[in-house]
Amino acid sequence: MDVNQYMGMFLEESREHLQALNRCLLDLENDPRNLPLLDEIFRSAHTIKGMSATMGFTAVAELTHEMENILDLLRKGQLPASNSILDILFKCVDTLEQLIEAIAGGNELNVDIKPLIKTLTLLATGQDASPAQSEPAAVTVAGTVEGSDLVLDDTEIKVIKAANNQGIRAFEVKVELRSGCLLKSARVYMVMNALDQLGDVIKTVPPAEELEKENFGLEFSAIILTDSDPDKISHAILSISEVDAAVATQINLPESPLSTADTPATAIALPTEVIVPEAGPNTAGAPMGEPTVATADKKPKGGQSVRVDIDKLDSLLNLVGELVINKTRLEQIGLSHKLTDLVETIEQMDRVTTDLQTVVMKVRMVPVGQVFNRFPRMVRDLSRDLHKEINLIIQGEETELDRTVIDEIGDPLVHLLRNAIDHGIESPQTRKSNGKNPVGEIRLIARHEGNNVIIMVEDDGGGIDADVIKKIAVEKGLITQAESDKMENAEAVRLVFVPGFSTAKVVSDVSGRGVGMDAVRTKIESLGGMVDVETKINEGSRFKIRLPLTLAIIQALLVNVDKEIYAIPLGSIDSTINISSGDIKTIQNQEVILLRGQIIPIVRLAKTLNICQACNDDQEELFVTIVHMGEQKAGVIVDNLIGQQEIVIKSLGKLLAGIKVIAGATILGNGQVALILDVGSLMQVKG
Repeated sequence: MDVNQYMGMFLEESREHLQALNRCLLDLENDPRNLPLLDEIFRSAHTIKGMSATMGFTAVAELTHEMENILDLLRKGQLPASNSILDILFKCVDTLEQLIEAIAGGNELNVDIKPLIKTLTLLATGQDASPAQSEPAAVTVAGTVEGSDLVLDDTEIKVIKAANNQGIRAFEVKVELRSGCLLKSARVYMVMNALDQLGDVIKTVPPAEELEKENFGLEFSAIILTDSDPDKISHAILSISEVDAAVATQINLPESPLSTADTPATAIALPTEVIVPEAGPNTAGAPMGEPTVATADKKPKGGQSVRVDIDKLDSLLNLVGELVINKTRLEQIGLSHKLTDLVETIEQMDRVTTDLQTVVMKVRMVPVGQVFNRFPRMVRDLSRDLHKEINLIIQGEETELDRTVIDEIGDPLVHLLRNAIDHGIESPQTRKSNGKNPVGEIRLIARHEGNNVIIMVEDDGGGIDADVIKKIAVEKGLITQAESDKMENAEAVRLVFVPGFSTAKVVSDVSGRGVGMDAVRTKIESLGGMVDVETKINEGSRFKIRLPLTLAIIQALLVNVDKEIYAIPLGSIDSTINISSGDIKTIQNQEVILLRGQIIPIVRLAKTLNICQACNDDQEELFVTIVHMGEQKAGVIVDNLIGQQEIVIKSLGKLLAGIKVIAGATILGNGQVALILDVGSLMQVKG
């Protein structure tokens, strides 16, 4: 069987199931006893296993098979959904993503899954044990670890025994931090990272949650399964600063430890497996005990949807675009030759093409949730790395955008979220001292606003200090001291979007290179959108992105400059006005007009495009189009206003890509090419 014909379907469905695994594991972390969640996780892993086995990708199939063993024990209540087990499952999902992307790129599968397989095999050792009891029986290993009162539960003993059978030893590692050590949780993280390089940590004393909250003195312990020597373990930890002592002692279990069978306990009947109805994505996080209601809107019947290649939709959209162009041409012919019958037919054709265009646009629309779903896991991991507690709230994930835009907004949102976590949200200690909840909050919000979609990234952090921004900008040579003194706070805060600007003192994996926010603005503007920032000290910041619903067919105002025709997107236009040359004033070498009490800078399009340097200079009456990007406005002087028209956006191609002021081109009804103006770049032109 030729499996290549199914490769696209395999990759797409695998990515969907990996997203579901990430989402459900995050929910399970907050609700470890949610059996429906475990069932959905198991189904996703099982589906990936079946597809990969059919396609011949044995590494993916083997890893998901071992995951199934652990998930089955979790479903049966024979393993607790502890943080350590969930961390291992998260590692499995990360590894599966690497394997899938390697397959997608046609690269060799050089991801080593053996350590992860070994860890999963050890965890699954107790799968035939009797059903779990209300509390796991604890075993005190007396005298086996010198000077230790180490307590192990039944599962941990089984894991250690299984490791010993494979020649892997268990060590209790006692660590003592230096007196006066700052950021103890950071040192713990470094110690655990060092231990992870040597083996598998199966337990910490106190538990990981308490270590992260720094709820301990200067000493803590960890149990590690490794084939390394105790000297090597101690040396790896002692190389970390602020660590005073590290002792690794081998754990030798007694021949007949106290077992759960010897300990009287109240029997609790647990189901060996809970079977729930097959459910769609809306039932993923349903709490136990609450009925899941399936309606026609929420759960479509099978066979009512088809998977269509995006290239076919692009081709269909191009055909609709050509139809719109020819429709416009027919309108002009009918009007110029006064062909009444043709005009009436074209009016009917106009309604049909409009409906067809609407249908094609809706088919291309996908919810932003497809992008948003990847961020909870990223926020979880990054906040743990930075030792911050952050709650991510997502709103409006059902808001729809054109597929072309969806594919491009992922990276800008990653930059904004990482910026909010690193720079926005303060440390728990700082938040407490400022009277705030130690758990920071980040909101990712999407909503429709006219013909645009608004996406906001909000945080309740420390805000952006305009004075600090101005000082850094002057030090980096981005602005002069004179410009800094005249700059208002709102304008100063926008300096974060200037290339090379960064407030980070140290370059790290998260920030400090001064490329993030500039890349965000460049990408958003290339999509025909804009990004702005609002902030309040000690209250937080809000980054607001405005994006067009689609990048294909838009309404535009056609204008004349000399003998050329240009198109200005209608969504960026406030109004059109006529002024006299005497209405134009000059302030600091910038031409401006006063419109309804507001000073509006003027851009002479003829001069900006080098069409005619002296155009409009001797005209008494001037046509001005007032355009806006966010709160900023500008007046664009043109020779004449032609009128509103539906246009099809065409790319300029690679050779002409990156030209400022020009966003693309369109073909008019008479076959003439008209350039589409980039309002964002146009508003940055002075004079």
